[in-house]
Amino acid sequence: MQSLLFFLCKVSYERGDILKTKIASLRKKHKLTQEELALAVGVTRQTITSLECEKYTASLVLAYKIAQYFGLSIEEVFDFSEVEEL
Repeated sequence: MQSLLFFLCKVSYERGDILKTKIASLRKKHKLTQEELALAVGVTRQTITSLECEKYTASLVLAYKIAQYFGLSIEEVFDFSEVEEL
């Protein structure tokens, strides 16, 4: 499964696709600011903002860190349903 996930992330990134995320709702559910989440996963607040606005696709490592922070799988945080397989 990890190799398929890596492939989907890599293809999405190379084609410029943006993945939909549940980061904003998860963050609000856990009563976290963007700054708090950013510090927890080692990025800037602007990166979290860009992810939530779907202007940026997370790297596999960042996606893993965010999912792990919330105790979820990457697939539970990021929506791969609109990513076309090659």
